[in-house]
Amino acid sequence: MVQPVPLGLVLRDRHCVVAGEGADARAMVERLRAAGADVIESGGGVLTDSVALVFALHEDPDRNRALAREAHARRIPVHVRDMPELSDIHLPRVWTLADADVAVFHPDPDIVDDLGVRLRTALPSGYARIVDWVRRGRERLACRFPGGEPRTGFWRNLLSGAAAERVLAGQEKQAEALLEQSLASGSPSRGEVYLIGAGPGDPDLLTLRAVRLLQQCDAVLYDRLVAPAVLELLPASVERIYVGKQRDRHPVPQAEINNRLRDLALSGRRVARLKGGDPFIFGRGGEEIEELMQAGVHFQVVPGITAASGCAAYAGIPLTHRDYAQSCVFVTGHRREGGLDVDFRALVRPGQTVVCYMGLHTLDAFCRGLVDEGMDPDTPAALVEQGTTDRQRVIIASVGDLSARTAEADVRAPTLAIIGDVVRLRERLAWFRGSGRGDGF
Repeated sequence: MVQPVPLGLVLRDRHCVVAGEGADARAMVERLRAAGADVIESGGGVLTDSVALVFALHEDPDRNRALAREAHARRIPVHVRDMPELSDIHLPRVWTLADADVAVFHPDPDIVDDLGVRLRTALPSGYARIVDWVRRGRERLACRFPGGEPRTGFWRNLLSGAAAERVLAGQEKQAEALLEQSLASGSPSRGEVYLIGAGPGDPDLLTLRAVRLLQQCDAVLYDRLVAPAVLELLPASVERIYVGKQRDRHPVPQAEINNRLRDLALSGRRVARLKGGDPFIFGRGGEEIEELMQAGVHFQVVPGITAASGCAAYAGIPLTHRDYAQSCVFVTGHRREGGLDVDFRALVRPGQTVVCYMGLHTLDAFCRGLVDEGMDPDTPAALVEQGTTDRQRVIIASVGDLSARTAEADVRAPTLAIIGDVVRLRERLAWFRGSGRGDGF
């Protein structure tokens, strides 16, 4: 089938024939009349040279074919129900999104429905506020920019910058202030930082807002816990700046990261700071935005799925369960000078799940600390390696022998330890199996 050209036709006072019965025909009559067309409802062929369009919507396919032949003979464009091969007109599915009619053309209705869902989810939920804000700001911009490319370019930059983000966040006073500043300077360039949680690894676990902001940033600072598949979502034009940290090795100190974020934003760039998991859970996101606030840099925080939630879900281990655990505590296994800085007594409680982040190299000391404080060495435990990715592996043991089992398995970071009776549920609830090194079943 020849690919149709999507067009918008003005049908005011044009003759259009709708031939057929049922809901589809009635709906088409209403749509055409709403567009100002002169609609001729007919059960058969009454075509004249004054007819602009024909819609053959009979239940009987033979009647539709006959009308299509007549329309083709008179060179009148025709849409034939369920027969794209006979149709000159291919009707799109139309959705109204934020006061805009969005039409999708495709011969497969299932594909069209799927595209509609994707369009609706890709558009920010508050986009109608953007539409209203633009409508109210046009008069001011018309005075500053009489028209043409300068005004179009100004709007384009404005709608992908900090002012539009303030509107989406419901902060219209701040958006108006940014608009006034942009009009005064003649440029909407104003830097901003997006502190984005990249989740535990699977890029499908990113939030819609995270994906949208990654698509419009100018530069990204990322660490080693950000999965390569997440970085693949970035446009090719985005500057990528690696600021990764490893155990006892910090090639870019935190103070320098803070300074880079500040300086890039103050130069007018939109900067994404990608952090594995959630930026406010063992991610030092609070330190970074304190620096931005002191420098007067606009920013927003986009939460991510933290490793505990993502890895436990993909391992088939609920962190809480009414029969096994009524509370859950997160702790980091980073070594401080002089040993682990962990309140083991607070962790050893009945009905509680313990999740240890970043503890692969201190796992033996962490497990011994729990047992020394009174935890039963037979308490179920799991170590999730590279969770939510196709290289996920889960090692099941007891807290007393988890470290030894892990040492035998050649485990690689990032890892997450889950300790508590909920680990028993994995045998029944495990659902995800990675395709890489194996899942440890």
